[in-house]
Amino acid sequence: MEFINLKRQHRLLERKINQRISNVLHHGQYIMGPEIRELEDSLKSFTHSKHCITVSSGTDALLISMMALGIGRGDEVITSPFTFFSTVETIILTGAKPIFVDINPDTFNIDEEKIEDKISSKTKAILPVSLFGQCANISKINEIASKNNLAVIEDGAQSFGSTHFQKKSCSLTTIGCTSFFPSKPLGCYGDGGAIFTNDDNLAEIIKEIRAHGQSKRYQHSRIGVNGRLDTIQAAILLEKLKVFESELSKRIEIASTYNKLLYNFQQDLKLPIVGKGNKHIYSQFSILSSKRDDLAISLKSKGIPTAIHYPIPAHKQRCIVSGRLDLHFSEKVSNEIISIPMSPYISLNEQKKVVSAIDAFLVKN
Repeated sequence: MEFINLKRQHRLLERKINQRISNVLHHGQYIMGPEIRELEDSLKSFTHSKHCITVSSGTDALLISMMALGIGRGDEVITSPFTFFSTVETIILTGAKPIFVDINPDTFNIDEEKIEDKISSKTKAILPVSLFGQCANISKINEIASKNNLAVIEDGAQSFGSTHFQKKSCSLTTIGCTSFFPSKPLGCYGDGGAIFTNDDNLAEIIKEIRAHGQSKRYQHSRIGVNGRLDTIQAAILLEKLKVFESELSKRIEIASTYNKLLYNFQQDLKLPIVGKGNKHIYSQFSILSSKRDDLAISLKSKGIPTAIHYPIPAHKQRCIVSGRLDLHFSEKVSNEIISIPMSPYISLNEQKKVVSAIDAFLVKN
């Protein structure tokens, strides 16, 4: 059994993807070819954003966004410690300091009720992570940011395609960022990402930063990076985008099946909870178990892969100096979280096998 079955997806799309790649090989515009503009237009339409700028990874999307906002040394950015490390890493790379706020134990997203206590004169932005396929409480976070004159950058690497009160993830904030890493809901065949904004000035700055800070060829108006998306990856994404809505519906249906099959185990497991106003698209199906490590070993023995997102919160990483912080829920969830196989292409029989294996473990333990 595959944890995320990309092979089944590729078999369905192989002919059309190969044709897309062949088109790129024939026109030879491997950097900023016509597929880049086509993809950006399609993603703008999908999210209802005014601007989409594709970039080389979700990590670069975050870094470029903070650079565009002028975040740097002496600034602070409020974020969650329960996230993939790139969220925090990019803050530090700008010279700013990450200020950690604990998570809501139900949604695993940043607890918006605790944000205002962390705002200082140095705070430049709030960077909520929309984890596992559902948005953070962006409406409340936007209210806090507006009151305190702060930018909001949504890390939507795992939530692209989800909605918050009928608005698409990545179109909700000052800047929205996503990743097209292969395992993401919309993934390419390498690294890739995109930045979304409705601000014309920010969009121009982001485009310049993406290409070494160039306003025109060989004219550098600012310091930038080499952050462009490859044309071949754009071509692949264009074909995958055609089936994306269908795949999102399948993810929701499969998650519903998991919830029904696991319903009677809620004394031993905590199942996903959907936040108010959210459509959850389940980039991961993550549950909590106080016996997480033993459960993972038991499932592995039956040929069922699992993943732990994330075993060490950011403030506990060796390269972070954070001092003593009260981040109880982030630490607790890190010790109990486990993700089970999830993709639009998992079969009902495979789901039943996963749940049967979980049942057998719980009966013995």
